[in-house]
Amino acid sequence: MAHWSRFEKELELETKRLISHFTAIQDEEDQNFQTALKFTWSNFKFHRFLEANRHNVQRSIIGIHEKLMVHSDLSKAESWTRLTEEFLTSPLPNTDGTKTDIHYGILALLLHLSDSPSNTNYCERPRLKETEKEDTFDWAKYLMEGEDFDPGPFPDTPEWSEEESEEEDSQQPLSREDSGIQVDRTPQEDHEQNDKTVQVTWTVGEPDSRAWLEQHIVTSYWVPNSPRFPHSLHLHSNLYNVWDQHLYNTGPLYLPEEKSFVTETQVIRETLWLFSGVKKLFIFQHNDGKVTVRNDVVVTHLTNNCLHSVLEHIAAYGQAVSRLQKFIDEVTGHSAEPCPPGLNSSSSSSKKSSEPPFRTYQAFVWALYKYFTSFKEELNAIEKDIIAKDETVTLSSVLERLSPHLAQITMLHRVFCTGVAEVPPETPNVLRASHLLNTLYKAIIEYDSVGEASEQSVALLFSLWVETVRPYLEIVDEWIVHGHLFDPAKEFIIQRNKDVPVNHRDFWYATYTLYSVSETVESEERLSDAASGSSGGEQASSSRQHTMVSFLKPVLKQIIMAGKSMQLLKNLDCKETEQPDGSSRDAERKSLYTLFLESVQTRLRRGEESPTNTVTEQQATKKSLIKMQSIVARHLELDDIHDPLLAINFARLYLEQNDFHEKFSGGSVILDRSSESVTCQTFELTLRSCLYPHIERRYIECCGNLMRTLKKDYRLLGYLQAMRNYFLLEAGDTMYDFYTAIFDKVLEKESWQQLAFLNVQLQESVGQRHPEDSHRLSIFLETIDPARKKQPVNNLDGLTLSYKVPWPVDIVISSECQKIYNQVFLLLLQIKWAKYSLDTLRFSDLTVAAKRKEGGQPEENTAKEPINQQIHRMFLLRVKLMHFVNSLHNYIMTRILHSTGLEFQHQVQEAKDLDQLIKIHYRYLSTIHDRCLLREKVSFVKEAIMKVLNLVLIFSDRWQAGFGAWKIESIDKMESDFKNCHMFLVTILNKAVCRGSFPHLESLAMSLMAGFEQC
Repeated sequence: MAHWSRFEKELELETKRLISHFTAIQDEEDQNFQTALKFTWSNFKFHRFLEANRHNVQRSIIGIHEKLMVHSDLSKAESWTRLTEEFLTSPLPNTDGTKTDIHYGILALLLHLSDSPSNTNYCERPRLKETEKEDTFDWAKYLMEGEDFDPGPFPDTPEWSEEESEEEDSQQPLSREDSGIQVDRTPQEDHEQNDKTVQVTWTVGEPDSRAWLEQHIVTSYWVPNSPRFPHSLHLHSNLYNVWDQHLYNTGPLYLPEEKSFVTETQVIRETLWLFSGVKKLFIFQHNDGKVTVRNDVVVTHLTNNCLHSVLEHIAAYGQAVSRLQKFIDEVTGHSAEPCPPGLNSSSSSSKKSSEPPFRTYQAFVWALYKYFTSFKEELNAIEKDIIAKDETVTLSSVLERLSPHLAQITMLHRVFCTGVAEVPPETPNVLRASHLLNTLYKAIIEYDSVGEASEQSVALLFSLWVETVRPYLEIVDEWIVHGHLFDPAKEFIIQRNKDVPVNHRDFWYATYTLYSVSETVESEERLSDAASGSSGGEQASSSRQHTMVSFLKPVLKQIIMAGKSMQLLKNLDCKETEQPDGSSRDAERKSLYTLFLESVQTRLRRGEESPTNTVTEQQATKKSLIKMQSIVARHLELDDIHDPLLAINFARLYLEQNDFHEKFSGGSVILDRSSESVTCQTFELTLRSCLYPHIERRYIECCGNLMRTLKKDYRLLGYLQAMRNYFLLEAGDTMYDFYTAIFDKVLEKESWQQLAFLNVQLQESVGQRHPEDSHRLSIFLETIDPARKKQPVNNLDGLTLSYKVPWPVDIVISSECQKIYNQVFLLLLQIKWAKYSLDTLRFSDLTVAAKRKEGGQPEENTAKEPINQQIHRMFLLRVKLMHFVNSLHNYIMTRILHSTGLEFQHQVQEAKDLDQLIKIHYRYLSTIHDRCLLREKVSFVKEAIMKVLNLVLIFSDRWQAGFGAWKIESIDKMESDFKNCHMFLVTILNKAVCRGSFPHLESLAMSLMAGFEQC
């Protein structure tokens, strides 16, 4: 067999030994041995073996560790984990890197060969590391053998030592720093200021030793027509010359140009200077904010196109660094050490513009500054490696080492361009801050969608977001804790309207303005505060898709409610807010931002819990699953369903939902990824479990204190009951004395529309039973168009009841609410008037008048209907009218006002905040307004009812006038009008009830139907 390499020879030898070991055949010429040899070689050469699955190997390693822990072999478990980790992170011969497929393949082989590791007695033996032998070979002499070495004009010059150079640098300053990271100095700038350099006293050699050192240490490559530096004549070191000669030979029109030769080390140093923020460079040039590369710069071992391709990429990164550094300098006022946001730094006095940057930009810049500090530390470490010369540093190795930072800088530059640079300069601060926070929020979600490949990017963006959001959280904390919205730069999305004081009745509605930001950041939308309570405002805000500040959307209402409630509480003279030790408590209290950071740190640390806690949580999860399964099984049995598999699946589904709810509410969470990363789902859950609960807790506390104060100290419930007593006539005895006096005046044909009479009568009625409300109630007569008073029932129009509600109760019971109360009050007075008119009619009045008419004119009895029959018709019509009015009166007073009032009282007790109470009150008024048929949509029904009430008043007037004052034909007309209106109402109400659109009208429809059937 022909062998191509030494490896194949050794492989054949080992193969034969393997066959001899397993088959016990020692004769290699044996036919069976040759068959086995061919089979083995065939498998080695042509069989495709699967690579080891590193996930399975890692799972097996974890499984063995858990098994050892279960068996209480703690020392073996610790040794197993440590030794496998050391092996995976150790280099192998002829293998680059750690945790490679070869590492996992060897571990997979060992795992397959192992037999019950937990039952093996193992004791780790100490391993001695082999000491590296010191290399005493003189490589310098070996490499310089046969070379002509020029010792220079001064062969006695002592050998250069780094320790001596460092001592000399510490003792006296040099004319130029060799590193561009700490000092913004460049070779070109230094060359222009040679006259201003500090003279150095040289004590070595002759006076021209300085010129010799400068000539041999630094080549002035930034000077035009600078001398060429010596380099090797190897082919690889002269690739540029070879390529240039090739172009010259192949291109007849090729004209060589003058070039500036630099070394790769000089290119690396200028790259580091560019990334550190230096602007005056030789290879890279800054022109109008753009970084370009000189065309005449070349290195000897690369072609011109190759070098420029690499340098163009470096220039793009340098331009991003330059833009970010320029933004940092603009915000910090070019200060060397920017202070953290929120502190009174001296840099604020050196701002170029009159208006300093708002706090959100300052916090964002502070986060960028901290990142660039770590980035420059990395650049400084590379610079030290270049100076030390312990290993070869190339441009490709530097770029590979900086590749994670460069990717992060590209990401930061993209966020900066979207969130800051592209915003028009005249944009208000509130839109700038909101847009920047939204950009960071969306960037976290966008980068995290990539998965584990962008963990570092997501971690960096999250740290930037946490720093940038600090001013917003401080504003929220100051507002919901102290009731003071401190926002001097007007960067918060909620801004205070200074024109409305706290003790104004419109404080709750017009004090704050909510700003929303459109997706294109082109226009500013001002929405009325969503906390004002009207449903229309909520519909308007939901129909427009504004971004606002994304992370505050779920708790925006709670923030507004808590802030306004606390500000209102601070201005109330109540016992709830009187805390003598308030300053000491405030000093001990942690801010919202601090609580948020602590919650985030606690949440992330839970990902590093021990396996014991994991096992305990798995047991708890199993118990919860069993418990939930039994509950679901019982529910399924109620529906005659006996399916245990279905019960298990439902239990698992509910359990997952329960875990999801626990994550939202800050429950126990174990992160699958590293504690430094924040995934998309985890980021939203982090906000829900680490930020929102603190805001919710403060919201419940503030709003609860305000509601207790209003109910206890300011008699809110008492005033609501007073409105119902007087406007909705729930105080029947009191208001009866008032409106019956008016009705008696009408019956006696006397003038009742006198303001003095009305107020005196009202004060007398209220003062007897409710003296505390007598000074708050008053009545007015509004001027009404005479055309509207054609019908008798309209004579009560213009009668307006007023109740003086003190502050802050007038926030709930506003003047608009009293207008709705007065509309219901007027309708009730009209019904009460019709009912009172029918109730006060006496049969004797009609019969006496009829007898008087019979005695006076007996000859007419034969010509017309008998008087007794006319009286009977009047009696029947009165009963029909009384049935109609009583049915309407009972429907309004019991089915509408009383039932709705009970629901309203229960909802008021359950209200959590003032805004919710305002909405409940508005909903209550809207309900009784609609159910009393006062809405414009059902005005035709009200008109029919008003016709019947007007007919009642006409009928009562004619009844009291007696026979002879009116013609008998009027009875026919009244009966006809009432029948038509009655039939119309019964038909309309029945259709409405059948459709199900007005279920509350069912009782009225049934009552009127009963009266209609008797007609």
